Amino acid sequence: MSTSHFRLFAVLRPFSFVVAATAGFLASIPLAQANPHILVDVQTGRVLEHEEAFRKWYPASLTKLMTVYTVFDAIRAGQISLDTPIVMSKRAAAQPAAKMYFKPGQKLTLDSALKILMVKSANDIAVAVAEAIGGTQEGFVTRMNGEALKLGMTDSHFVNPNGLPGKGQYTTARDLAVLTVALRRDFPQYAGYFALEGFTNGQQNVPSLNMLIGRFAGADGMKTGFICASGFNQIGSATRNGRTLVSVVLGTDSLAARADATANLLQKGFTTQFPGSETLGSLRPYGPGQDQVADISADICSAKGAKIRSETRDEVGRMRVQSPYILEMDHDPRFVFAGLIPGQDQQPAPQPDKVAAGDTAGAIANVPVPMPRPTSF
Repeated sequence: MSTSHFRLFAVLRPFSFVVAATAGFLASIPLAQANPHILVDVQTGRVLEHEEAFRKWYPASLTKLMTVYTVFDAIRAGQISLDTPIVMSKRAAAQPAAKMYFKPGQKLTLDSALKILMVKSANDIAVAVAEAIGGTQEGFVTRMNGEALKLGMTDSHFVNPNGLPGKGQYTTARDLAVLTVALRRDFPQYAGYFALEGFTNGQQNVPSLNMLIGRFAGADGMKTGFICASGFNQIGSATRNGRTLVSVVLGTDSLAARADATANLLQKGFTTQFPGSETLGSLRPYGPGQDQVADISADICSAKGAKIRSETRDEVGRMRVQSPYILEMDHDPRFVFAGLIPGQDQQPAPQPDKVAAGDTAGAIANVPVPMPRPTSF
């Protein structure tokens, strides 16, 4: 198992993006504590690097990748299509932020719902989709767990489709890698949903929470997530010269930190020769944390955590990332349409999510983002 440390505290500079002079500079930054992570080659299933890959962790909004896998399987089975109307229920509309604030009874297509799930990580949309396919949220979650078992995610269990905090919800870096590889292999026709730069509903433009999309060479997915107990998590994917790598990084302490760690790990995968031939299938459980779910709330949603996050922002709240592999976007974000089916009430007025429970809204460079507050969960 690799014990190389790839993370991450951003150094203050008077710019939104901080670029280190050399990659070697990043390697010299000490790691305060180990975080679960794994790096996998999609085509071969080969594990290039891993650490604490079997430590149980709260998945936060990474859960939504399990949700969309279950959705894609339902499409494959002919149960639903991308044009199927998704109806907002009272239960869906009542979910905490991040959300779209649609009213009960309003409808959008499944296609729009998937775009919103991947870009904004909307919790209300996740429940509406779950009810459309499973009949009830509980019925859909049963299907999620069944799909997870079929995929070999032996250390995962889900209790909702959006990743909001809940007793009995957990996963591991290894299992999330299994899921991500399965999404890329089983449903390549839907890969575009994970690489969206943003969506528009006609009134507001919503950029992707994934800071690598459009900024890291070859980036094409996948998902970010945050709750106090899990910290800032990211599953990244990138393709170069026909080779796709996926990475899972859990438990970082800021938005910039998870982006830096993901970019550095993926770049390492494309530029380094790794010894060994271990695969996701052959990797055996190891290490501590297999019997209980880690909870790092005290480090994340605390004065200490707020101070660390403040050091990754400039005076107006813009992200400072340190990785030399994350560049300024060289074009305006491309926004695809995702919203209500025409002919209904107007889209809700734009409302900033103070904290996206399961992620943090607006978390991209050059966009001010309020600090997470423990009381929001």
